[in-house]
Amino acid sequence: MAERSTAAVDVADNSGETSLTAQADQSTADGVAKNRERDTDSDEVQETTGTDGAGKTSPPELHSGHKLARRYRLEECVTRLDGFSSWRAVDEKLRRAVGVHILPADHSRARSVLAAARSSALLGDPRFVQVLDAVEENDVVYVVHEWLPDATELTTLLASGPLEPYDAYQMVSQVSSAMAAAHREGLAHLRLNPNAVLRASTGQWRIRGLAVNAALRGVASDTSQRTDTEAIGALLYAALTQRWPYESDAYGLSGLPKDIGLIAPDQVRAGVHRGLSELAMRALANDGATASRHESPCTTPEELVKAIGEMPRIRPPEPAFAAPPEYQRTTYQQGTYGRQTPRPGVTQQIPSPPPPLQTRTGKALKWAVSALLITALGLGSWQLADALMDQGGKNDDPGQTHTNDGDDKGPKKPAPSKPIAISSARDFDPLGDQTEKPSDIGKVYDNSTATYWQTDYYLSADFGRLKSGVGIILDLGKAQQVGKVTVTFVGDTSVELRSPSSDASSEPTSLDAYSTVAKGSGTTVQLKPGKPLKSRYLLVWLTKLPLQPDDGKWRGRVADIKVTS
Repeated sequence: MAERSTAAVDVADNSGETSLTAQADQSTADGVAKNRERDTDSDEVQETTGTDGAGKTSPPELHSGHKLARRYRLEECVTRLDGFSSWRAVDEKLRRAVGVHILPADHSRARSVLAAARSSALLGDPRFVQVLDAVEENDVVYVVHEWLPDATELTTLLASGPLEPYDAYQMVSQVSSAMAAAHREGLAHLRLNPNAVLRASTGQWRIRGLAVNAALRGVASDTSQRTDTEAIGALLYAALTQRWPYESDAYGLSGLPKDIGLIAPDQVRAGVHRGLSELAMRALANDGATASRHESPCTTPEELVKAIGEMPRIRPPEPAFAAPPEYQRTTYQQGTYGRQTPRPGVTQQIPSPPPPLQTRTGKALKWAVSALLITALGLGSWQLADALMDQGGKNDDPGQTHTNDGDDKGPKKPAPSKPIAISSARDFDPLGDQTEKPSDIGKVYDNSTATYWQTDYYLSADFGRLKSGVGIILDLGKAQQVGKVTVTFVGDTSVELRSPSSDASSEPTSLDAYSTVAKGSGTTVQLKPGKPLKSRYLLVWLTKLPLQPDDGKWRGRVADIKVTS
């Protein structure tokens, strides 16, 4: 299996069973809360007891410190249930935490677990916790997956209260689009619950246990799309109300009161966003939404994604700014600093101002100052009149002219910058398959930021460690003086401006033929060469990609490029 560079988390669901090594509320050493699933509905009980003989197979006798493949060192057992065990481990080769599911090779589900793990790994979608390895070795089958130290389960988030409308909207949008992509590849989850949905520190929502958790429990369904869609509806219902949309309590949430049936979230709790409430009902109830809106039910994740797209976009809340403290005058500002505060009821005497200069010395001093002022005014007036007369005499001299010679050393204004038209552009992928969405390249200089050219998607911001970057080569038609290149991106992107290392009459085709003249990052980046640059060809080279929220993938999007002299 291909290695992944990100650290992450996934542990098997406990389904109400207690871990052998720790209580549910304890935390692991790397700061990730252990699995706290308390699934008490009847389906879960049937899965754990099982009738396929899985319970008759004893899990492998392993212990902390045991190594798999001389690489994965087991640290702590977090689940031992139904013939398999789940561990927190360390990948000693890459020095990172991983999770491992282990079961005997003769387990009745071993083959299906291997198949599910390998299918999930081939999907390669960063919105899912990635399977890193799936191996049968020494009479055991083990699946290695990411461990997310900075992720928080939805169960934990809901313990403190319902989610804000914007957070609930982001959760259902990202989870629905991810599951729609998985079902297009023939993969289902079938155990999508609050313990399987994680929010990373970046705000991205991740799903763990795709196909694997169901295979470990022997869960199957003939209506997998409907099952996952209803599960997404239950997640949204719980996020809006902090209640589980069934009569039984589960995942630390109280169920609905008995004998009232399924009621809309906005009838359970005041202040629930109406659009999200109806969306949850369309995913949960087979007969559609509430009586006030006769919308058709959503039976597949694809239909749910379409329904979300038809909703008005929910904007993030405005940042809250603390009000400044009320201004209060202090005793220092009132001019009483250092004075004794008078007692209440006592009239304070206001000190009288000092008397004017009425003495003989004071009068003499005033006359002296007045005389100095008069003398200074007279001297200044005489000098001003003399200067004006001299200037007038020079101007009246017909034999004298004033010229500006070439030796004038005054500062010169820089010539105003002018736009330089881009003659043509092409995608540049010398480190990959030589092509990167060439059909949309014209959108980078169509004078519109509403359209964009985008790269292929990758598994991380650094191009999945496959290459150092991709770019766009601009042809200015002829060699011109370049003062600045302004690039507008969709998402915070790192970029370099490169030019041919030497005068080129034809377009260079290798990356080594270009040298970096400016770099920056952001959504609108101004690239100014450090020294004068005259060139016909310019390379806009993307070096770090943003995570696009609409599809949950790392890819670069260039909306506009402008070149000025």
